[in-house]
Amino acid sequence: MTHLLILFFVTFSAAFMATVPPGLLNMNAAKTSVEKGKNNGIIFSLGVSTMIMMQAYIAVLISKFLYRNPAVIDLLMKIAVGIFAFFAIYFFIMGKRFKPKKIRIEKISKKNSFFKGMLLAALNLLTIPYYSGLNVMWNASGWIKFQVWDIATFILAAGMGTFTVLYLYTFYFNKLEMKNKTFSRNSNYILSGLMLILLLITLIRLFNSNHG
Repeated sequence: MTHLLILFFVTFSAAFMATVPPGLLNMNAAKTSVEKGKNNGIIFSLGVSTMIMMQAYIAVLISKFLYRNPAVIDLLMKIAVGIFAFFAIYFFIMGKRFKPKKIRIEKISKKNSFFKGMLLAALNLLTIPYYSGLNVMWNASGWIKFQVWDIATFILAAGMGTFTVLYLYTFYFNKLEMKNKTFSRNSNYILSGLMLILLLITLIRLFNSNHG
């Protein structure tokens, strides 16, 4: 039970931080709330979170399939290194080059808010690699064991972490917008730092496995 609580916390935190920087999904959640009402914004957010959970499950399946073959464990770790290195650089550049700008908002009708949220979330091609990298790292740390409850916890935490941020954007958009510039730049730098830490830990584990 303890490892499930740890798994939930670290995955929830990773999903939360990945959704914090203003982008297409959270800004559309806020805009939907303003134009169509908060309930509609929540429906849109549920659609996004549902797709994130599906993508997290795909990420688990990919990691599980590869991990079952001992010959590719080192390859898995190297892939994780590449993923974390990419995201560390990506978020650092995002923070460095950040300039406040008006983000394009998709028009969303009340009828299809849920499915529109799912569609926009599906367009984010970075989600599956991100959660695949996390899954490899959590597995190496002993936090996920590819059992039913572990997988369910990982998926649920990813969805809830995402939904929590979208919920905050839906209800507190005006307050968040006032601090948008500093908030966005700092959140990108924090994410870059977290990815760098995960990169270093994975490199250490990879080195130890090759010289153990």
